[in-house]
Amino acid sequence: MTTSMTAGDSLATSQRSLGDPEVRHPLWPPLVAGCPTTSTDTIAHPLEVDYAYDKASSALFTAAGSDTAPGAGAGHNRWAPLLPPLLAPGLGEGGTPLIGIGDGVFIKDESRNPTWSHKDRLNRVTTSAAVGVGASGIVVASSGNHGASAAAYAARAGLRCVVLASADVPPAVASFLNAYGALVLPVPAADRWPLMRLIVDRTGLHPVSNLAVTHTGHPFGAEGYKTVAYEIFADLGVPSAVFVPTGYGELLFGVWKGFTELHRLGLAESVPRIHACEPALGGPLHAALRQGVPATRVDVGDSDAYGIDCPVGSIRGVLAVRGSGGSSLLVSDEQMRAAQAELAGHGLWAELSAAAGLAGLRSAGQEVEREGPVVCISTSSGFKDRGVGASPELTTPVDPSWDEVSRRLRAAGIRD
Repeated sequence: MTTSMTAGDSLATSQRSLGDPEVRHPLWPPLVAGCPTTSTDTIAHPLEVDYAYDKASSALFTAAGSDTAPGAGAGHNRWAPLLPPLLAPGLGEGGTPLIGIGDGVFIKDESRNPTWSHKDRLNRVTTSAAVGVGASGIVVASSGNHGASAAAYAARAGLRCVVLASADVPPAVASFLNAYGALVLPVPAADRWPLMRLIVDRTGLHPVSNLAVTHTGHPFGAEGYKTVAYEIFADLGVPSAVFVPTGYGELLFGVWKGFTELHRLGLAESVPRIHACEPALGGPLHAALRQGVPATRVDVGDSDAYGIDCPVGSIRGVLAVRGSGGSSLLVSDEQMRAAQAELAGHGLWAELSAAAGLAGLRSAGQEVEREGPVVCISTSSGFKDRGVGASPELTTPVDPSWDEVSRRLRAAGIRD
């Protein structure tokens, strides 16, 4: 490795097909509908960004490396050489804490991001792609974290944002969208993706959601998630395993790719096993691994973990699990609620979907080998759950007399 690059220089060189790594395309424009060379009518192959790794500096991953560019250390800027060009301004995404909860288990708390979820890491780079192609705005299909985050980064970049959502947008998400001035179009779920294609074709807005028959996502998007791995490595080294709440598998892939890059650069001796944690009422990645196919579609049940309750899987997820020697774990809503309560007992309020990582660890028990510390990623704040609001038991006035207060204290196990 050399030390000639600064944190402000992107080393991104091209887009590479995950269907055939030998197939490459220029870095620009981003191929938002999958690889045009290797995809078919039934399977769309995502793309990843490749880099001039031989020009990367090991100083990037030291404390000194955080001071190599103006604004470095605040958001993705520190990691700019191993990210697509950061052409849109940031909001201080990343830098989230790693919190130990005992027995060698650590929680990577992504609720500390600017819009309270891991999606901020993705939207900094996808909004930068929109700036790079000269789009006037972005369009996203989301009723949750992705839409809230996209609206924020579009506003920061001076771009318009159109969000194709559902009528039951969680109150916190609706508040974000209103605050950032996004145009929100509540439409049936089945109409969102065809409508997004029309909007892209007829208005030139840049899509930051999937356009393909199987999930590909934006080719730049998962690159933003690599920084989760970089930060875990900086704080802890290489854990024995990482448990990831999984919908389409972009975060899963990003974490795996980040650790594989650290290994490739000679900084990490190994790559942790990456475990996908999906709702038991769906689980397309679990189904694809069981069937031995790159990706598949499943029927989903009515899970309260709406953020990861996805009917279609991603090739990215299959690659991450197989490449790391990990597994796909199915968790029930009840197991996620138990994990959510456990996190709350440590002062962490997680969205139900966000608790899937810890739920996966707890449900796996001895089935998952643990030679060292493990990390469970908690992707979002509990404010993002549907139905969050004032509880009558918290807002009904209480008689302030000592007799009544004392009675309530004793009922809660607090003795005078």
